Amino acid sequence: MKQLKVLAQYYVDLLVKLGIVRFSMLLALALVALAVVVQVGITLVLEGTVQNIDIIRSVFFGLIITPWAVYFLSVVVDQLEESRQRLSKLVSKLEEMRARDMRLNRQLTENIEQLNLEIEEREKAEEARQQAIKDLENEVYQREKAQLELAEQTALLRSFIDASPDLIYYRNAQGQFSGCNRAMEELTGYDEKTLKGMTPWDVYREDIAEKVVETDQQVFDANVSITYEQWLEYQDGRKAYFELRKVPFFSRDGRHLGLLGFGREITERKRYQDALEKASREKTAFISTISHELRTPLNGIVGLSQILLDSQLDDKQRNYLRTIYVSAITLGNIFNDIIDLDKSDRKRLSLHPTSIDLREFVTEIDNISTLMAEQKGLRFELERVTDLPEYVAVDATRLRQILWNLVGNAVKFTKQGCVIITVSAEVDHDTAHLCFDVEDSGIGIPADEQDKIFAMYYQVKQAGENLHAVGTGIGLAVSRKLARLMGGDISLDSEEGQGSTFKLTVSVPLSEPNEEQMPSPALINNALRILLVEDIELNITVATSLLESLGHDVTVARDGQAALDAFVPGAFDLVLLDIQLPDMTGFDVAATWRQHHAHLPPLVALTANVINDKNSYLMQGMDDAISKPISVSALNHVISHHALAGEAVSARTAESEPQTQAARPVANEQAERLLDMDMLTGYVELVGIKPVRQSIEMFEATMPDYIAILDSNMTARDQDGIVSEAHKIKGAAGSVGLKHIQKVAQKAQSPDLPAWWENIADWIDEIKAGYPHDLAVLKAWLDEQSDTHR
Repeated sequence: MKQLKVLAQYYVDLLVKLGIVRFSMLLALALVALAVVVQVGITLVLEGTVQNIDIIRSVFFGLIITPWAVYFLSVVVDQLEESRQRLSKLVSKLEEMRARDMRLNRQLTENIEQLNLEIEEREKAEEARQQAIKDLENEVYQREKAQLELAEQTALLRSFIDASPDLIYYRNAQGQFSGCNRAMEELTGYDEKTLKGMTPWDVYREDIAEKVVETDQQVFDANVSITYEQWLEYQDGRKAYFELRKVPFFSRDGRHLGLLGFGREITERKRYQDALEKASREKTAFISTISHELRTPLNGIVGLSQILLDSQLDDKQRNYLRTIYVSAITLGNIFNDIIDLDKSDRKRLSLHPTSIDLREFVTEIDNISTLMAEQKGLRFELERVTDLPEYVAVDATRLRQILWNLVGNAVKFTKQGCVIITVSAEVDHDTAHLCFDVEDSGIGIPADEQDKIFAMYYQVKQAGENLHAVGTGIGLAVSRKLARLMGGDISLDSEEGQGSTFKLTVSVPLSEPNEEQMPSPALINNALRILLVEDIELNITVATSLLESLGHDVTVARDGQAALDAFVPGAFDLVLLDIQLPDMTGFDVAATWRQHHAHLPPLVALTANVINDKNSYLMQGMDDAISKPISVSALNHVISHHALAGEAVSARTAESEPQTQAARPVANEQAERLLDMDMLTGYVELVGIKPVRQSIEMFEATMPDYIAILDSNMTARDQDGIVSEAHKIKGAAGSVGLKHIQKVAQKAQSPDLPAWWENIADWIDEIKAGYPHDLAVLKAWLDEQSDTHR
């Protein structure tokens, strides 16, 4: 069948190729030839021979059949061709349809895949939507829960705020209240709803509101928190003292919204502080008073004992007087311990070093210690193991106090044997390192108590026969503090029953002798007329005996009014003026004299207290100050510096001689002590008085700021800030010639000084209290210079 299709296709292709005519002729020839071949073949088979007629008959038969065959074949072929063409077209269409179907198939497949993807994505989106719905539901739940918790916390916080006894409030940037707690409502008398929109001027009294608004403005201007204390008043008139803190309040974007305020009532604390301050003042006054009252008879005992010891006595009387003398000195040491204990409690222990003759000082310790030891039948020795420097700068009163404490303890705790002081010194450049070893053969100190004996009020626990060896328990504690202020310390080496050795070390600078220590052989030959103003009979006896023994003429006034009545200008060369008189103070007497008399003899204050700083006496009108009982050296110093300096002579001859430059007004005398006269004199001569006054005005304008910053640094205990501000004050004071303030500021700016931190508050107080007075002195001096230049 396949071959037939191939032949048919070949036939059709040949017809198309040759055309119908040529193909018909060729087909006719082929049919004739086929007919001849068939006829010949059949004839040969049937008859065995072929005749011409057979061939002709075959040809003729072929010619007859040929048209029909050609027609038939042509029709067939034509139909076949037409069928083929239709079939071809159909096949083409089928192929197109197949291609289209394939395309549609592919598109459908793609669409199906896309649809599957969309379906998958929609399923995922649906899942995501469902998850989002769940998350949203959870978020809504959590938000509702958070809102509920927030509401509960807000209510709880509000409860806490309302339950707080402290004031809590907030004000907006316009200074209006925006909310408060119940305590604030109770204070102001307004509920929170009413209080909103009100200002402090609407709520508080004017003077209170002024302070509140001022501090609010500080917070608003500087955007800083502040804390301060203020009295506030309740609506019922009750006043309370509050510690108030104000904090700036900002939004998330940094916009200033207002302030938050907090207030804690500290009325009881304020009262307690006031009570403590009052108690401290009363304690200080009591200690000062009792010290003065006790020192007065004690000084009389010491002074009279000294005078009597220099008189003709038998041995028994001399021993009695030595006992009285040593007992009085010991009692004086106890007074010093009590006073220093009070100063130690108030952190005001201080040193006032002066130049002393160290060898004379050691000799004095030797003499006093010998007397103390002899009263108990002990042997005393003082050994100088090295050469001692001649003059050192030290607070002799404090050093003597330490040594007397150590020697007193050694004598007290030694029943028999000896007490030995070993003194040595090592000089390093300009510093002398002094060492005093006080050794005794007494009861010793147990090893487990040796670390405790320097504690305040601690007493060694002794048993049996040693119970008598007890004391106040403050001497060693105070002594160690003083030793450490002097750059040294006190250490102990002791064995129970074998005695003790206390080692005192101090480091002091070498110095030159001052004028008071220089010999003054002519003083005895200069008899002075002295007015002694003193109310205690014992002190009068001691002082009069001493002064008259030196050849001076003494007039006594027993109170302030008597002194005012007895005083005649030119009648006296020196006035010794007790500070505490029955009717007025010595300062009042001095002020009255200076007010009514242009020329006065030197006014020297007498005080039973230890003199640590003479400036306080000088600033109140005195020319000098000495302690009672009066010592020969102190009196010689006063006479050489004042009475024989030409001032007394000028005063006595003022009526007959013109006033000289030496008899300067009081303002000039103070100026010499407080001002840098060389610098100021040269400054005035160089630039004139007006620029100096301008400098003083500038100094007055800047000092309050310096003082304020200095106070804040003291409150913050900022040592670097203190040093910095003190340095500024020192420079400013020096620029206007305030020598006294400059010196104090120099100490305040020197943290390397011994006990700097312990003394800094005193120095700052001295600057704050002293600079206005010194400025007044400076201005008075300038006024005098202005009058002179005219």
